[in-house]
Amino acid sequence: MDDDPSVVKSLSRTLRVHAFQTKAYRSAREFLAALPNGTPACLIVDVQMPGMTGLELIHHLTTAGIHIPTIVITAQSDLRVRERPEAAGVIAILSKPLRNTALIAAIDAAIGTEKDPDQEPS
Repeated sequence: MDDDPSVVKSLSRTLRVHAFQTKAYRSAREFLAALPNGTPACLIVDVQMPGMTGLELIHHLTTAGIHIPTIVITAQSDLRVRERPEAAGVIAILSKPLRNTALIAAIDAAIGTEKDPDQEPS
């Protein structure tokens, strides 16, 4: 999830090229509404999103007892952003612009080296 549609499109394309199944959401609320249909193997979330920020989404999921390996992406250089999600089990915090190698390495760390075809990064 990202607040910039072009970033979402680029991320989805990059992940598909690397053989990951993806599902993109326009907002945290849309993602939460889709959770009853299945929990993804990995979640990629931007810090800045409309309505509910990425950090608020992580907190909401953790509070609800839902644990999804999460990669946080951010354009912010504020160290507080980098320290805050670590307690929630965030796998990686990546700065924009994203490097594909760093993103793929973070996904591999989140889901392990073996991809499960029934789960997809979001």
